[in-house]
Amino acid sequence: MSTDELYDMPEPTAPPRRNGELAFDEPWESAVFGVTLGLCERGNIRFEDFQRRLVEEITAWERGPRDREWSYWTHWLVALERELAARNLLGSSEIDARVSQILHSYTHAEPHGTHEH
Repeated sequence: MSTDELYDMPEPTAPPRRNGELAFDEPWESAVFGVTLGLCERGNIRFEDFQRRLVEEITAWERGPRDREWSYWTHWLVALERELAARNLLGSSEIDARVSQILHSYTHAEPHGTHEH
């Protein structure tokens, strides 16, 4: 994925921004973004295919019962998981385990400067 592709993404798939910069509220959000970029750059997934899945995920949420709160990066994560599973790059149990591992590392990380030397 090129920077141009990222900034040219149409609504509602365009990543959230603040003051023109990508906006992440949680560390895992930037991590999943980075993983996606890396997979695209290495040719493991095609950005166009991922973007199509992201559109599908957001559209399903918009048309659904809205039983979960809006979260752009959660939709991004689900789209990435579906693309990885569709390409047989990771099975669903492997994806779940790795996502859980990433989320656990961010939710249980010590804030900077809180550990003793």
